[in-house]
Amino acid sequence: MTNKKVWFITGAGRGMGVDIAKAALVAGYKVVATGRNPEMVSKAIGEDKNLLVVKLDVTSSTDAEAAVNAAVDRFGTIDVLVNNAGNFYAGYFEELSPAQIEKQLATNLIGPMNITRAALPVMRKARSGHIISISSIAGLVGGEFTSAYAASKFAVEGWMESLRFEVEPFGIKTTIVEPGFFRTDLLEPESRTWPELTIDDYTERTEKTRAGWDSMSGKQGGDPAKLAKALITIASEEEPPLRWIAGADAIAAAEQKVAELQKQINAYRDLSTSLSYEDA
Repeated sequence: MTNKKVWFITGAGRGMGVDIAKAALVAGYKVVATGRNPEMVSKAIGEDKNLLVVKLDVTSSTDAEAAVNAAVDRFGTIDVLVNNAGNFYAGYFEELSPAQIEKQLATNLIGPMNITRAALPVMRKARSGHIISISSIAGLVGGEFTSAYAASKFAVEGWMESLRFEVEPFGIKTTIVEPGFFRTDLLEPESRTWPELTIDDYTERTEKTRAGWDSMSGKQGGDPAKLAKALITIASEEEPPLRWIAGADAIAAAEQKVAELQKQINAYRDLSTSLSYEDA
C-alpha cells in the first residue's frame, strides 16, 4: 500500500519542487505536480503514468480548490501535501514597499494556507495524511536583508506548530522543513525580487549585499536532490519529525539560536519570574 500513496507538490516547475516530484515518482508514489505554468512543470519532470500535472497559483483559493479536486478525481485522495512553492523578496525592510511585503506574505504564507485548507477535508475524511511545509532556516533565525522573507517563514512555522494540535486527532501528521543554503533557484531572478525603494542610508550596504547574493547563486553547498530523497525517507516514517533542520549550515545556525535564547532566559530569569501577583 505504501507505493500507492499520493503526493501533492506545489511549486514543481523548477527548483526543489522538481527534485521532490522526481524522487516521489522514483519511490513508486503517485504525484500531483503543480505550478503556475503546467508546461514548465511537464518539461521539468517528464512523463510518467503516475504523474498528474495541474495548473496552480497558490495565492488563489479558487485554484487551490480546483487543483485538489483534480487530484482526487484522478487518484482518489491526497496522502502527502508538500507546500513548497515560494519566492524571495530580498532587501532592507524600509526599502521594500508595502506592496512587495504583501506579495511576499501572499505567496509564502497565504499560499500554503490556501492549499492546506483545500486539502484538509480530504485528509480528515481519510483520517490520515501528512502536511509538509518547506520553511527555511530563515523561519527560525532572522537576518539582515531578509526581513520580509523571514517574516513569511516565521509565520509559516507558527501556523504549522499550531495546526499540528488541531489536526493530530484526525490522524494527520505535520512536518516543518528548515533548509539552509541549497543550490536551488531561490536567488535567481525568477524567484528573487529586489527592493522597489531606495534610501541613501542603506545604499552602500545594499550594493554589497546584493553582490554577495549574486555571487552565492549557484554555489550553495546543499544538494536539493539529496534533500528530496531524505524527505521521502522522513515521510515514510510512522512518526515523522515535527521539525526537520536540513543541512549542516542550518543545524549550526539553529544551535546558535538555541544557545542565544538560553542565554537570554538565564540573564533575565529572576526578573521574568518576579511578575506574579503576591497572592498567586
